[in-house]
Amino acid sequence: MTGADARWRKSSRSGGSNQCVECAVVSGGRAVRDSKAPTAGTLVVPVAAFARLVETVKAGVRDV
Repeated sequence: MTGADARWRKSSRSGGSNQCVECAVVSGGRAVRDSKAPTAGTLVVPVAAFARLVETVKAGVRDV
């Protein structure tokens, strides 16, 4: 699966606005893109790195 045919999701906390990131499961990891500019590019990161990012965000850590 590539970013083009991925099933994109955004946080339920986004409030319906397009000012957030979207995430999708893709071959090779997790894809992330800007919801305001979905065709501007996609970043794909390994699953373990994405999991660490999510845990860091949940913990409220600002300096990584």
